[in-house]
Amino acid sequence: MEANESAVIVPIPEAEPAVGKYRASLDRTTAWGIPAHVSVIYPFLPPSRIGPREMSQLREAVRSVPGFDVSFADVCWFDDRVVWLGSDPADGFRALIDAVWAAFPQCPPYGGAFTTTVPHLTVGADGDLGAMSSAARAVAASLPISASVGAARLFQGSEATGGWRSVAELPLG
Repeated sequence: MEANESAVIVPIPEAEPAVGKYRASLDRTTAWGIPAHVSVIYPFLPPSRIGPREMSQLREAVRSVPGFDVSFADVCWFDDRVVWLGSDPADGFRALIDAVWAAFPQCPPYGGAFTTTVPHLTVGADGDLGAMSSAARAVAASLPISASVGAARLFQGSEATGGWRSVAELPLG
């Protein structure tokens, strides 16, 4: 399938050993080819609207945020629908979200569905509560996870299995 969506994310490969097997069964984005990550902006522009000018704006926005270190030490929940890892500090991710959103005001985080954006790494969403609870307990035993964030990535794709791919690395400042 042709890419019809895009997202700006920060992959967190350091989290894969702890969350990978749970994400595989509890987070549908894993089957699409999206790694463990913190979303910066989703949905972003349709791929057909991302040209050289937009890429330059995006690179500049991401570069305005210095690289940072982060630790994922807490398992958290959005109601009983999403289990996720919280980052400490969250300021670097918030700065990235704010910078990209300011450069692309037509692309609010999560389409503007939430009044507050909470940077997070999803372990599972909208799955069986028992399975998500088991995953939460197992992942908690592997925490904390430390990571250095030096780049974001632009991903494009569709909901087809393996339909998403990284199309650009976006270095932080």
